[in-house]
Amino acid sequence: MTRVTHNDVRCELRDVLDRVGDKWSVLVMDLLGHGPRRYSELQRHIEGISQRMLTLTLRSLERDGLVTRTVTPTSPPRVDYALTRVGETLSVEVGSLLRWAERHREYVATSRTAYDSSS
Repeated sequence: MTRVTHNDVRCELRDVLDRVGDKWSVLVMDLLGHGPRRYSELQRHIEGISQRMLTLTLRSLERDGLVTRTVTPTSPPRVDYALTRVGETLSVEVGSLLRWAERHREYVATSRTAYDSSS
């Protein structure tokens, strides 16, 4: 029998936070929080994300059970991404984080400038 220690739980938590807390996952989750999107829509709305990074991010979110991928057999195939029920609960939290970032981005930028000039 394997004994689970406090450090093991922290490690597992950090693994989940690393996934859901990276900037690309946050932006994808926010967009999908407004409804299913096609791959091209996601790429168009997330400035600076490469095709490779979007693909990796979507695969990771799908692997973690936060996003579903639906392929419609048309020519060319249509691929839609949507949040799972658990993904929807995370999307609410991500939305709060993004609203906080929007309200405080100028404060953070000013603080960084002040810090950098005093160093």
